[in-house]
Amino acid sequence: MECCKLEIFIPESHFRVLQKALREVDAGHIGNYDSCLSYSRVVGMWRPLEGTSPYIGRVGAVSEESELKVEVTCRMDRLDETITAVKQIHPYEEPVINVIPLIRTGQ
Repeated sequence: MECCKLEIFIPESHFRVLQKALREVDAGHIGNYDSCLSYSRVVGMWRPLEGTSPYIGRVGAVSEESELKVEVTCRMDRLDETITAVKQIHPYEEPVINVIPLIRTGQ
């Protein structure tokens, strides 16, 4: 089974709803365990451009905020479904969801 790792950057206030959304699409299922993920606190920076409606920050000003980087394994055949689930609950207009192909998992 082909898998990838998702890196999702999200405000800490939305972590539990993200965790639930990932569980509902079976992301983080490794062997006889589900709901497997890790997270770390990071600082994100961005500048909203004209025409945006930022969740945090002001148009034209650089923002710097604490967020969580959530890492979770996802089956490739469920990737689109998983990304859709994340986008449905994510507060950002342009959520950062990095998809990293994996050669092996759980080794």
